[in-house]
Amino acid sequence: MAILLGSIADDYTGASDLANTLTKNGLRTVQTVGIPDPSLALPDVDAVVVSLKIRSVPASDAVTAATSAERWLRQRGASHVLYKICSTFDSTDAGNIGPVTKALSDAAGGGIVLVTPAFPETGRTVYLGHLFVGGQPLNESPLKDHPLNPMHDANLVRVLTRQSHGAVGLIDLTAIAAGPGVVKARLEALSAAGVTAVIADAIFERDLETLGEIALETAVSTGASGLGLGLARALVHSGRISSGGAASGDVIRPVGGLSAIVAGSCSKATLRQLEVAERSMPVLRLDPERLLAGPDEIAAAISWAGDRIAAGPVVIAASAAPETVTRLQSLYGREASGHAIETATSIITAELVARGVRRLVVAGGETSGAAVDRLAIPAFLIGPEIAAGVPVLRTVGNAQGDMLLALKSGNFGGEDFFAAALAMMH
Repeated sequence: MAILLGSIADDYTGASDLANTLTKNGLRTVQTVGIPDPSLALPDVDAVVVSLKIRSVPASDAVTAATSAERWLRQRGASHVLYKICSTFDSTDAGNIGPVTKALSDAAGGGIVLVTPAFPETGRTVYLGHLFVGGQPLNESPLKDHPLNPMHDANLVRVLTRQSHGAVGLIDLTAIAAGPGVVKARLEALSAAGVTAVIADAIFERDLETLGEIALETAVSTGASGLGLGLARALVHSGRISSGGAASGDVIRPVGGLSAIVAGSCSKATLRQLEVAERSMPVLRLDPERLLAGPDEIAAAISWAGDRIAAGPVVIAASAAPETVTRLQSLYGREASGHAIETATSIITAELVARGVRRLVVAGGETSGAAVDRLAIPAFLIGPEIAAGVPVLRTVGNAQGDMLLALKSGNFGGEDFFAAALAMMH
């Protein structure tokens, strides 16, 4: 299997988002969970998205995992590797976007790297180096209250500079609108001046197409799924893709079994989706403090689900309002409280699958990663889109047999997302 485009995603929901974007834009794509075991037979594809959980780990660990994935992708023919990050640039001043970008660039021989989290389809745009989320500056959006990586600066040149050793530059919208020739000349000038990474503005899809065309000529880029869109379209335009894309209908063949939703995200969007779900299905809201206190809350949740799940889908949520999350973090520590909740929701998810759940929706990036890891699912095929950035996934090589899943980033989807997702899985 020789691939044309490789990607390393910093979390599992982001990987699904990217794989969905690549598939919609004409690339046969598979999403793996980590570097696949050599015994896993992957289908013939144009692109592979390797899902990692490195967004919030120590930078050194993120670099080690990402460079291992980069080697695996290069060995299978990838001439370009996209480091897929969140479209809200979730990171701290210690990393991990800067350190991983540099490590991947060094592994590929160096050179300036294009960086943009822009994805206009989901309301993420970059102008004069500043990130906007739904029209709000990043530091005024709900991301300022993110439980793991609160974002308090919309100026991405400053953000990336604080976590990078090299100089960070900017390619503004005026240059991008002037076309690839002008952008290439600007990149050459910045590189000659010692700049190692450059934030690129993007407001419209045509801006992403320009950036994708330029990035494809380099070895490494860093960005959200919007940059993946640009790269995919550039590959198709180059004539190197002959498959005409992948048909996604076969991915959602019925699998039978039960249905469940597990939510750990504390985003405003997910909290609203839970409120709407309560109108049509039973919802159990876990007590995060009791989850941290011991196993009793987990056992009670599993028992609660066992009494109801045969009658229809159930929802189990560890999601909480930002003020509750802040209080728990002050009592138990940010890392300890987050890990405890991820562990609890992953145990509950595994118990639901053991009881026959084969259609599963998981909300939250860290929650999704913990659940998929506990289930030991090695890879996914990409099905039709439920909402922008969230496709139906079909397991590949899964010990529990065929399953259909949706892994939802906390901020994604409309208020009826949960019901819509389950409807597409039947």
